[in-house]
Amino acid sequence: MSKKLSTLAESVEALYNFRDQYFENHSVSDAFNKTGDVKKLLEETLLKFEENKDVEPKERAQYFYLKGKALNVTPNYDPKAEEALSRALKLDIKLYEAWNELGESYWKKENISEAKNCFQGALKQCKNKKSLRNLSMVMRMQKPIKYEDRIKNIEDGVKFAKEAVELDPTDGTSWSVLGNAYLSSFFNLAQYPSVLNLCKSAYAQAEKDIVAKSNPDLYYNKAIVAKYEEDYLSALNSFSQASKLEPSWQEPKLKKSQLLNYLSKVNELYKDKGRIRVKKLSKMLSNMNPDKNLGPYKGGKYKAKNSQEIKLTHCNFNDLKEGLNEEKVVLGVVVCSIQDEDNVPFTFIMVDKNESTIVVTVYNLAQEKGVLIGDYVAVPEPYLTLIHIPFEDKDYSFKSIRIVSPLVMVVNGKKLDKSKQSGLQFSTFTLAD
Repeated sequence: MSKKLSTLAESVEALYNFRDQYFENHSVSDAFNKTGDVKKLLEETLLKFEENKDVEPKERAQYFYLKGKALNVTPNYDPKAEEALSRALKLDIKLYEAWNELGESYWKKENISEAKNCFQGALKQCKNKKSLRNLSMVMRMQKPIKYEDRIKNIEDGVKFAKEAVELDPTDGTSWSVLGNAYLSSFFNLAQYPSVLNLCKSAYAQAEKDIVAKSNPDLYYNKAIVAKYEEDYLSALNSFSQASKLEPSWQEPKLKKSQLLNYLSKVNELYKDKGRIRVKKLSKMLSNMNPDKNLGPYKGGKYKAKNSQEIKLTHCNFNDLKEGLNEEKVVLGVVVCSIQDEDNVPFTFIMVDKNESTIVVTVYNLAQEKGVLIGDYVAVPEPYLTLIHIPFEDKDYSFKSIRIVSPLVMVVNGKKLDKSKQSGLQFSTFTLAD
């Protein structure tokens, strides 16, 4: 490599290091200045390309690749980047780095099919982590009509991301993409706790890397996982961190605001027993009849699908311990429901015969299939969480029961059928690498 080209390569590397390690040398409070600072350094870098444009003919492909990569440093599509990278590949079709950069340019242009072709073109020349993790993202972005094809895309997304990590286990960006792939698999294929744990482990590995830990996308997706697990304090902190790292990105701010609004409503309605009138509540409680309302859970035992008999003792909300309450069943009357902006979970509050209150969150519930005020709901072997969230000078505290499948619920003496169940759909917002 000539001295001119070597100088340009060093300049482009310095440009990307400046962008990717910005918060190693700047305070998070400087985040508003990051985009402008990167653009300023880009302009200085492009001047060097003008000063060194008379490179040897054999090095022109590398010259245009480096110029295109420099122009690709910003998150928005730049037609000049696409032009430079296309010229590089016309001069040397085997330049896999240029294929990757051109793919990212098409990605920013929202031309996903061309981006995929480019990443596959790069892999034909050389197996590399950048092509693999970008293909992982592409596979998840594509939405085939056939269900089997959608499943294969999600599975391929995990496979490509795994291969990227195997090539360089120290690369946090690849770990972050693998975490996203696992998250997509969890919400779209099967909700195995082991898959969600793999997702969280991948994000934890990503945070160890200087570059990945400065990516707001990582914290946004961590927040999505934490919210699903009802680890609300972690979710709020992660949404906050995503906003700090990218102040112009509105989605984390919106999600944080929506979550705080949800928690505030739950907290208030929990304390006020759904704000239902005393006389009305008294009447609903007087009509509560365990022999009738417990349905198949009455009589101290219940026969499961595998014909195994399970003991069930009816108890009050205050008798529950934190965690799983085996061989217990609770019964309450619904006094209100709370709408979450994502429609997940379906949340309602119920009161037992002793007028104790509890929050119930239901996942995988079909749209518009929730319970109504006045319904009597029985929950077997409830999992109790004591929620306490001190955040931004406010405290949110309540007892909550989490229900993963609505099919375990008995409403007004009848077990819910499969028409009440649906799959979860959560979105991950992935920035281009």
